[in-house]
Amino acid sequence: MTDTIEPTDTIRDAPGGPAVDPTFRDASLPIAERVENLLGQMTLEEKAGLFFQTMITLGDGSRLSDGEPVFGIPSTVEMVEGRNMSHFNVFGAAETAAQMAEWHNRLQELAGSTRLGIPVTLSTDPRHSFSENPGASMVAGPFSQWPETLGLGAIGSEGIVEEFGDIARQEYTAVGIRVALHPQIDLATEPRWARQVATFGEDAELTAKLGAAYIRGFQGATLGPDSVATMTKHFPGGGPQKDGEDPHFPYGREQVYPGGEFELHLKPFEAAFEAGTSQIMPYYGLPVGTEYEEVGFGFNKSVITGLLRERYGFDGIVCTDWGLLSDAEIAGQPFPARAWGVEHLSPRERMVKVLNAGADQFGGEAIPELLVDLVRSGEITEERVDVSARRLLREKFVLGLFDQRYVDVARAAEVVGNASFVAAGEAAQRAAVTLLTNRVPAGAAAPVLPLQRGVRVYASGFDAETVADYATVVDSPAEAEVAIVRLHAPFEVRATVFENFFHAGSLDFPQETIDEVLAIARAVPTVVQVFLDRPAILTPFAETAAAILADFGAGNRALLDVLFGEASPQGSLPMELPSTMDAVRASRPDVPFDTADPLFRFGHGLRY
Repeated sequence: MTDTIEPTDTIRDAPGGPAVDPTFRDASLPIAERVENLLGQMTLEEKAGLFFQTMITLGDGSRLSDGEPVFGIPSTVEMVEGRNMSHFNVFGAAETAAQMAEWHNRLQELAGSTRLGIPVTLSTDPRHSFSENPGASMVAGPFSQWPETLGLGAIGSEGIVEEFGDIARQEYTAVGIRVALHPQIDLATEPRWARQVATFGEDAELTAKLGAAYIRGFQGATLGPDSVATMTKHFPGGGPQKDGEDPHFPYGREQVYPGGEFELHLKPFEAAFEAGTSQIMPYYGLPVGTEYEEVGFGFNKSVITGLLRERYGFDGIVCTDWGLLSDAEIAGQPFPARAWGVEHLSPRERMVKVLNAGADQFGGEAIPELLVDLVRSGEITEERVDVSARRLLREKFVLGLFDQRYVDVARAAEVVGNASFVAAGEAAQRAAVTLLTNRVPAGAAAPVLPLQRGVRVYASGFDAETVADYATVVDSPAEAEVAIVRLHAPFEVRATVFENFFHAGSLDFPQETIDEVLAIARAVPTVVQVFLDRPAILTPFAETAAAILADFGAGNRALLDVLFGEASPQGSLPMELPSTMDAVRASRPDVPFDTADPLFRFGHGLRY
């Protein structure tokens, strides 16, 4: 373990620069006064650095990162000192919370050595559950582990969601993370959409209720030094994606509203504004056939200024989704800018359009020199720059970063992943499990679930050693009294590495998987457990499986506790499960509960 950096509020004027008026460091002054004092001393280059938030890779606790070439991430020193940047999205996880806290303190020490000593604001995608997608989420690592947000939707409890938000807040702040790039309060109205695992499902009322609770848990009653600011997304609502394809990719650029339900997708955001969300992220998609300009929402003045700023009066930070301006490569494969509707514009012209639309910050970009040039050339006024710079600085002051930039490394080790937080996460994993069917096998007197301890079990998709703590594990269905089979909702394999982090396409299981499961089910009563990161067509198993359960992110032990009656399934489906792909294709992407004759409806969930 390296030596811990002692927390200090002392920032020295960097050598060689103009003298700094320290008024903005006086915590007794009103925040508005501190902001104006600091803003008045900033060079254009320093202001421009505020506008860019991109990924930053963790060092090992003893040094800062030299960058990550696979994702084109520059070195930390280059971004902080060379580009005046002070907002970063943490990419990856450390082995321990102490290591992460130590790295954070070294990063803040570097920021404190710059001329004005503006502290770094760290953000993160969700990192408390089971999915890992470098474009959307991180594995839990040392943090407590909870079901995916879709699982919180299955539980349906405002109290549990707010408890999760409060625990995540404590764990985030312990290691220096102060902005959550979530909640994602899109309505998952297109069953094929790849991003719905991070939503609360497809019901507007449930999403509004739980989204507000989530924000309260992270931010508290008001944003302050103990808060994590929430960047609620994706305004004005992702979800109505044409053919269910995601706008991370060119073939998913269009959001369509054949059912005329654009307004319905705004309902969760209205609850988020009432709960006080500090930031908003617009989505990549472009609206088709609406009153709004047919360009991506991050470029869309009619949406950001007209709808968000003017209709709803939102005066917080608007940060674009990642990579609207610049083409990139991921893992050596091309990844074009998500400049939907403005593909013909240059990065320079795209930047002007985003600023004129009313956004404050460019996610996933690190080109402040281009903004400086736009001001020098007269294409953007410095007064426009100051409008967003004020918002970005104000939040740093409100979060207390200028007054206490460092975290306590020893405390981080005590708080993150402590026993009570882990237990709460595991309880939520169990509670989210949703029982879809539970039949009485031939010759039996009771439904197959819950299973009896010690029963002879054939297990597929479960860790056999863990199952052995509950039952006698056998090698074939013929030897078993019951089989338990765990499946993952199906998806289509796509051409690039990055695309395959987004599970998209048909919801039908491959015929090979169907045949394997049915062969087991014909030999022995079979319990099918399916991880749903989006809906799956379960029709082939519905009449043959002895029981079917859904989970939304759970460890083996949590699932087995439910299967063997140590806990009861408490979940209710946060979306409907279609009966056929034909029904999915015929449904309207913007309309909830719109597939004909669903196999299981929204809210379905049996109990023991």
